[in-house]
Amino acid sequence: MRVALSSGGKDSTYAIMRVGGVDIAVVFVYEFPRPSPHTLNIGKTVETHLKMGIPVVVKALRKGFEKVETIEFLRRLGAKEVVAGDVYIEDHLRYMEEVAREASTRLIEPLWGEDPEELLYKEIESGIKPLLIGAVNKLEKWIGVEINKSNVVAFAEYCKNVGVDPLGEKGEYHTLVLTSPLHKGEVVYRKISVEKYNDYLILRLI
Repeated sequence: MRVALSSGGKDSTYAIMRVGGVDIAVVFVYEFPRPSPHTLNIGKTVETHLKMGIPVVVKALRKGFEKVETIEFLRRLGAKEVVAGDVYIEDHLRYMEEVAREASTRLIEPLWGEDPEELLYKEIESGIKPLLIGAVNKLEKWIGVEINKSNVVAFAEYCKNVGVDPLGEKGEYHTLVLTSPLHKGEVVYRKISVEKYNDYLILRLI
């Protein structure tokens, strides 16, 4: 059983593409002070996985018990391999290594060590089309924008000019993949509102 830890965003989708597919995707929901853009748009998060033909399960994790509940859930799924989309944050990698070890599964990190900006270009070039559904205030003008081959360079340059990682690896922005080479059809959406949480903006969709 190959399990993807996926948000429905560009990096986790590209990680799935890199490994040639998975048996199931798991979307973990955390109790953070600020809601996740993927959680607020959970219907679309599920839909993008289903459009890829990937069964998906949503699992809420209790604050303070995230690690132990993640390990237990992977065991219950019978996971033999776990695919994650980490790129350069060492703490994230170490956490995933510990989870995989304690769950007796093999960790696959196909994006690890890539140059962030180059990875963004590779994702778009591969046919992934992401929609920005959450971002720090510095990226307000890009909320609700679909990133594609015609604007990805401008987006990356804008990110660098305002001091943001073009890949958004530290959570500076989040995306929903509308289509990719894995998708059987494009995710259709309508914008409802942009909600502000201190210095962060989230686009709500239906």
